[in-house]
Amino acid sequence: MSFECPVPITSTDRVLIGHGSGGKLTAELVERMIVPAFTNPALDALDDQAILEVGGGRLAFTTDSYVVSPIFFPGGDIGELAVNGTINDLAVGGARPLALSLAFILEEGMPLADLRRIVESARRAADRAGVSIVTGDTKVVGRGSGDQVFINTSGIGIVPAGVTLGSAQVRAGDAILLSGPIGDHGVAIMAHRAGLDLGGDVASDTAPLHDLAAALLRACPDIHAMRDPTRGGVAATLVEIATRRSLGIEVDEAQIPVREVVRGACELLGLDPLLVANEGKLVAFVPEASAERALEALRAHPLGRHAARIGFVTGEHPSVVELRTPVRGRRILDLPYAEPLPRIC
Repeated sequence: MSFECPVPITSTDRVLIGHGSGGKLTAELVERMIVPAFTNPALDALDDQAILEVGGGRLAFTTDSYVVSPIFFPGGDIGELAVNGTINDLAVGGARPLALSLAFILEEGMPLADLRRIVESARRAADRAGVSIVTGDTKVVGRGSGDQVFINTSGIGIVPAGVTLGSAQVRAGDAILLSGPIGDHGVAIMAHRAGLDLGGDVASDTAPLHDLAAALLRACPDIHAMRDPTRGGVAATLVEIATRRSLGIEVDEAQIPVREVVRGACELLGLDPLLVANEGKLVAFVPEASAERALEALRAHPLGRHAARIGFVTGEHPSVVELRTPVRGRRILDLPYAEPLPRIC
């Protein structure tokens, strides 16, 4: 009998499931194949939205696709998730969301009652956010060629004068703030798939963040960047910023809010909460002098009442994210090649 230790696949001539999961394979696919093919200043920024100069003003534009399985999960469904997620990609760019598109790819045989439920959920989410769904598309694929429904959304928003956010603005010395407990969305999906009964205490955190982001901007107009840590979780956000800016990041692991039921579920499932997707949280990079004011603004909003300061940006150890552990140790935070939670958003 022989034992082998599998190593990550780093060279392949086929698309792998890991290419879409938010880990290193995703980054390699995007940065080595897709971005070079279409390179331009708006795309090359690789933020959650593109900022375009239009008629003397600035327009934020974003697009996303949702392939979550299951399509209904504790705390939400694919329709609400698609609307909120697109709003959030605009909001973290400092934009006021204006309008969305909504396109469905439906599998033959999907119950119309399920589709109606998703449509109504998306409508309610848009109404709550005060955003109109103004265009869309519908396609149907044969039975077995899809998984009930995939949704593509795009969104546009207006960026107010004087607001310039993005990973390129992050500086050494910036404080890093997190708006609340992490891991709820990914754990809700995984627990549902695995049939785990967590006592009804874990649900997706899907929520529109535009009001929270606007409140943060009013309190701290000199903020440098905001991101919503979806695929790849908070880890992906921190590692991407560190590597793209050639800056170091230090994080106090004990300060990262994680609900105990989520922490316990992660231990049971063998997951790191830092790698688990969120759908209603934001990470903010703010100048040190504004950190306390920004934190107060987050905590004054219902979606940020458990906000915490989790670390800072440094000029030391460029491109490396260091975690200070609760036992006074240090470890390097890095991304797996294929994030262990496929199809959660």
